[in-house]
Amino acid sequence: MRSIWAGAISFGMVVIPVKLYAATEQRDVAFRQVHRQDGGRIQFKRVCSLDGQEVPYSDVAKGYELATGDVVVLTDDDLKDLPLVTAHRIDVLHFSPAAQLDPILANKAYYLEPDPAGVRAYALFRDALERSGRVAVAKVAIRQREALAALRVREDVLVLETLLWPDEIRTPDFKFLEENVDVRSQELKMAASLIDTMTEDFDPSAYRDAYREALEALVQAKIEGNDVVRPVGPGISADKPSVPADLTEILRASVAAAKADRAKDGKEAGGAKRSGGGAKPAAAAGRASSSGRRKASA
Repeated sequence: MRSIWAGAISFGMVVIPVKLYAATEQRDVAFRQVHRQDGGRIQFKRVCSLDGQEVPYSDVAKGYELATGDVVVLTDDDLKDLPLVTAHRIDVLHFSPAAQLDPILANKAYYLEPDPAGVRAYALFRDALERSGRVAVAKVAIRQREALAALRVREDVLVLETLLWPDEIRTPDFKFLEENVDVRSQELKMAASLIDTMTEDFDPSAYRDAYREALEALVQAKIEGNDVVRPVGPGISADKPSVPADLTEILRASVAAAKADRAKDGKEAGGAKRSGGGAKPAAAAGRASSSGRRKASA
């Protein structure tokens, strides 16, 4: 794993230097948007809606649009002086019972690794936190945005879980909540009985992403069937080569290509010798001289 942030956990007078790693990753099949007919990649350009001109990235700024249509333009210079008091610091505010954190607040999880100098303090804080049955509520700034966060322990590692701010949680507003729905006690007992019957321990390893597996199999089948498109462009041949399905095939194709190049060079050198009087091509002359040196050394 590669760290994305380095800072320190700070609570009371204790400072624990740590590095931050993404604890999760999104597994998916990556696609590009391409032209259906020839497989060419679709390009997106930054174009100004007023003059129709393409805008270089260096000229792009953040804009806050007002209800009047006016725009407040904010540059990097405007933003760099904004205070981020928790920059490169996980500032522990207090500790709370874990059950009090509504799961809907959870945003993204990160692993925390201690620097060598902070291993002992890290272990002490980790063990004390785990024994308490509580989580540490903190603030942290990641990628120029301050976030509420919770520190908890998972598999002997401190996990920083960024949380959504309370005003980022929508209030459910549905008409059925105002209706007086009659639920009979017998129906409720039957539903509870069904839940009891279907209750078992949760094992995440028992589940898999069947759609992703099927999608990967579909792509592999097209590769093995040579159902691919070679986009034609500058320096790209229109001939569609067979696509190697694995590393062995890639190596075999590379060896074959190298042999073909050597055979081609040999034919060119032979043709130059038969042509007589003219000057030798530089490549052929180089090979001849090096061959002469090898014979002399022998």
